[in-house]
Amino acid sequence: MDKPEDLLLDIQHLHTAFRVGDDFYDAVDDVSLTLKRDEILAIVGESGSGKSTLATSIIGLHNPMNTKVTGDILYSDLNLVGLNEPIYNRLRGNDIGMIFQDPLAALNPLMRIGDQIAETLLYHTKMTKEERDKRVLELLGQVGIPNPERTFRQYPHELSGGMRQRVVIAIAIACKPPIIIADEPTTALDVTIQAQILDLLRQIQSETHSGIILITHDLGVVAETADRVAVMYAGQIVEKGSVKDVFEHPTHPYTRSLLRSMPQADSDDDELHVIQGVVPSLKNMQIEGCRFAERIPWIPDSAHEAKPTMHEVGPDHFVQCTCYKSFHFEDEPAPTAEQIAAAPDKPAVETAVGGAGVTDDSED
Repeated sequence: MDKPEDLLLDIQHLHTAFRVGDDFYDAVDDVSLTLKRDEILAIVGESGSGKSTLATSIIGLHNPMNTKVTGDILYSDLNLVGLNEPIYNRLRGNDIGMIFQDPLAALNPLMRIGDQIAETLLYHTKMTKEERDKRVLELLGQVGIPNPERTFRQYPHELSGGMRQRVVIAIAIACKPPIIIADEPTTALDVTIQAQILDLLRQIQSETHSGIILITHDLGVVAETADRVAVMYAGQIVEKGSVKDVFEHPTHPYTRSLLRSMPQADSDDDELHVIQGVVPSLKNMQIEGCRFAERIPWIPDSAHEAKPTMHEVGPDHFVQCTCYKSFHFEDEPAPTAEQIAAAPDKPAVETAVGGAGVTDDSED
């Protein structure tokens, strides 16, 4: 059984809306998730699903003039939603580390690598310069850079993409934060370097007992790396559970479609499944009903909930909307009425926490 102190982050009913013209539109819409110590939680979905917006909402990197963030992001005794910038600055790097998607854009081209890593230590610790330099060399070695002394003196443009990504990881873990957010950390890297970076993340997580939020669109990375997974579509979580449950028993039509679109080593079929349509833009996103409905038009409208809710289809395995009961691919026969009736359907229980109604997902 999980201990209360194992809970690092508790996100409840999070909304992040961006201004488009004179109106605000939710890029993250009513998301509830938790992160525990010693686990890797993957957030997976197509580009435009809201994954990176969720990450930057946690670390408070949105422009308040054009963004509205509501709901709760609870860390220790703090609600990160609405924090002022001085408090957030004390948390960034020290309590929450961020590994950005593009290391070249994340690094200052005019600063040496050693100085950029030491900057975090200078801000958050009382180390002397000698202690900081020693710690930087330790970090460069920890992230697998073969000649730390040389890299310490180099500039970002002198390093390869994989080396720059390792430097960004070193900055993120410099103060041993309990929470690490990795936003597509392997996207621009070749397969061999991807595997090395993922191994490095697992090693860091096991050594520091941190909780890692891994943002990715690569289901192979999720299967290999994560403990739990949340599938995100059009700003909402449509399925969440352990990686084993979600991959062995995918339930939401979007999850099943994503998995079917992956190449299968044991399949003789040369054609990959293509999901119809695209993720809707903020302005065109429907507010009511199942947001995936228009991409599976062969499923009857009556199969979708007018106001989709989360349903527990297995222990700690939750799926949004009842359309999963009627879903089938176009080249498959539709489920029978008996099969639809037999499908699991246990709504998430509503409980009162802190005086507010929240969804009590047993996994959280």
